[in-house]
Amino acid sequence: MERSKYSIILAVNNMAILDYGREILKTSYDVYPALSAVKFFEILKHVIPDLILLDVEMPDMSGNEIIKKLKSDVRLSEIPVVFIAVNRDENSEKKGFDLGAADYIYKPFSAPLLTKTVETQLKIVQKTKDLMAIQTALKNYESNLEKMVLNKTKEVISLHAVLTAVAELIESRDKYTSGHVSRTRLYLKAMIEEMLRKEIYKEEISKWNLDYFLTSSQLHDLGKIIIPEQILNKPSKLTSEEFGIMKKHVSVRVSTIEKILNNTYGHGFLHHVVLITETHHEKWDGSGYPAGLKGNDIPLEGRLMAISDSYDALISERPYKKAFSRIEAKKIIENNAGIQFDPQLVNVFRSVTDNHEF
Repeated sequence: MERSKYSIILAVNNMAILDYGREILKTSYDVYPALSAVKFFEILKHVIPDLILLDVEMPDMSGNEIIKKLKSDVRLSEIPVVFIAVNRDENSEKKGFDLGAADYIYKPFSAPLLTKTVETQLKIVQKTKDLMAIQTALKNYESNLEKMVLNKTKEVISLHAVLTAVAELIESRDKYTSGHVSRTRLYLKAMIEEMLRKEIYKEEISKWNLDYFLTSSQLHDLGKIIIPEQILNKPSKLTSEEFGIMKKHVSVRVSTIEKILNNTYGHGFLHHVVLITETHHEKWDGSGYPAGLKGNDIPLEGRLMAISDSYDALISERPYKKAFSRIEAKKIIENNAGIQFDPQLVNVFRSVTDNHEF
């Protein structure tokens, strides 16, 4: 305890006892002596002490009256007051404690007793200050954290809105895929919920922010923004050359998203975008593109999107094909388990489509 930091008002009605008490304390504390209530309150105009030693029987105002005034003043109410009394009196002590006294000490006090009483009270003062400092720090932290979360939420929502608009813009270029983005997101959400229920790929999913993942899914065809419209909207099957151009949509996104990542801060869902867009055309048996990844080497994001994307393509009409029925599309997905799709995820998909009408 750094005693030199503490200040004490010693208010006693007897000059000899006042001088004696001051001599005991002055080497360790800043002591302000007062022989009267008038002097006592005069000191308080200039000094807010850490502790008050107050005679119960001051000449111009009783100790009880003084402590009442102290406790009614918000500036002074938390200062601990130790009453100095002549005799032990249970009723008087009870009244003093009821008024807010911290302790009692009796005349004539000894140096060790006075020193110990002061030390005890100042330890309490220090602990109270430490606690208040911690509480203040916590409040400030919580306040700052709340502001940070609010600002970050606004930032994420803003970027989310922008990217949603971008996804809709991309989709609008392909007149045959209207609603594809929102439908694939719906399938993904249902599959994730089923996986969480059945604890499938639980460890991996537990590391995701699912809102970010679903936001990311909207941009799985981001690269189509550079594909010529005559290819996107060709009313027949693509030639091998045209299909080669179409395949570029999964890799062109790299530079686009990296620019966003390099010029924004903390948008974790963009990392899902990278994995989804680049790998949702990979196949479980390694025959997909662009990297020919196989099995669990394909990120889970890409494996999930592969099923959602393929299912929606199957049940949608294209200029070169009619829409399959949901039963037919489901059968095609199931028949490609272990070939195009992750078998575990196909089981999840089967369960989801058995319980949802999509």
